[in-house]
Amino acid sequence: MHSTIISDTSCLIVLSNIDELELLQKLYGQVITTIEVATEYGQILPDWIYIKAPADAYRQKILEMQIDKGEASAIALALEITDSTIIPDDHKARRIAEQPGMKITGTIGVLIRAKLNSKINSVKPLLDKIRKTDFRLTDEIVNQALIEAGE
Repeated sequence: MHSTIISDTSCLIVLSNIDELELLQKLYGQVITTIEVATEYGQILPDWIYIKAPADAYRQKILEMQIDKGEASAIALALEITDSTIIPDDHKARRIAEQPGMKITGTIGVLIRAKLNSKINSVKPLLDKIRKTDFRLTDEIVNQALIEAGE
């Protein structure tokens, strides 16, 4: 059984921009996000992405003092769901999520997992597509992703 997967906005946008949003469903079945993330995403979410609000609005407001609303809501929700994995790409949001020991991955981690689980044949063409978007992807990250994916 997979842990509960909670997506931040950037993962949804990047995967949509390269026409690979369904990778999330192929890997995890269902994904949870928040209304703030859905609003930032700005498109209709597929029916396998569920919206759930964090119960602790105060915790979310505290997090919003450090990161944007979408990231704050996703982290606040992940703090409430046992055995959840969150997908933030923003460096500061990742650091904040790591402090309480949350399980995290990023969009590139999703691609690597997709390759390792035979959901895609190669991460390289997808990384090349991502590089054509406005998502910041360094050579170091690309090279590390290719190594981890066995390419």
